[in-house]
Amino acid sequence: MSATTPPDTTAAGPATAPPPSSFFRRALRQKRFVFGLAGTVLVVLFAILAPFFAPYGEKQTAGPPYSKDGVFGTDYIGQDVLSRVMHGGQEVLTISVLATVLGMVLGILIGVVAAYAGGWWDEIIMRLNDVLLAFPQILLSLVVLTALQNPSAWVIIVLVAAGHAPRVARVARGVALGIVSRDFVVAAEALGEKRSRVIVAEVLPNMTGPLLAEAGLRLTYSIGIVAALGFLGFAADPGAANWGQMMNENRLGLQTQPWAVLAPVMVIAIFTIATNLMADGLAQASQRGDD
Repeated sequence: MSATTPPDTTAAGPATAPPPSSFFRRALRQKRFVFGLAGTVLVVLFAILAPFFAPYGEKQTAGPPYSKDGVFGTDYIGQDVLSRVMHGGQEVLTISVLATVLGMVLGILIGVVAAYAGGWWDEIIMRLNDVLLAFPQILLSLVVLTALQNPSAWVIIVLVAAGHAPRVARVARGVALGIVSRDFVVAAEALGEKRSRVIVAEVLPNMTGPLLAEAGLRLTYSIGIVAALGFLGFAADPGAANWGQMMNENRLGLQTQPWAVLAPVMVIAIFTIATNLMADGLAQASQRGDD
């Protein structure tokens, strides 16, 4: 008789759970994020590349004022509206992005320091932050800009960022409060790590999702504020093409030649809706990652 093989009595190891997907992969599963990202990229590429393909120069006259010549006609002094729209995006987008980045950096710094310090430092920092929150964003910008003769682009960037910082700080503090008391932060402190290193290496990496969603929302507000300031006449370069300034320059001819106003409005609307969808998608991906 042939020997029978004894059954394998070795206990099977516990099933390992699949590794969690990255935040960006979770975001790509959100349709809002995909559509928002596509719209944002298209508008950014339009602002960067369109000036090279514009049929006319930025300040070149294409015909009589408010004529129907061309795709969108001409503006109040006969400049081609399509060309002005194609040239006018770089300044608005550049100022908006830089203001958003600066506002996010300042807000994260304030919020994380307040949450990590705790105690009276937290109370003092956040009460001062509440005072800044009491000022409407655009009102603060208008008060400063009206006192200046020729405000530069950096002045507008700093003012818009100063309006974002206290709002970002409140969000960053709320997120950081749930992280600074976790075991890995306490362990890093017990090992004698510097507080700055603990914040950079342990706290900030775990705040990526909510902060990216907040950055998308802040970018949406930046576009609106910069365009509104341009509409009110506070552009970095009054002679250059600017989407907000174009609406102000051509508002009197809205009934005669509506595209001189509607064309920049459409581009701003597409960009703000796209960034808002992207921010919503990032927020949903962040919430699912926390489940």
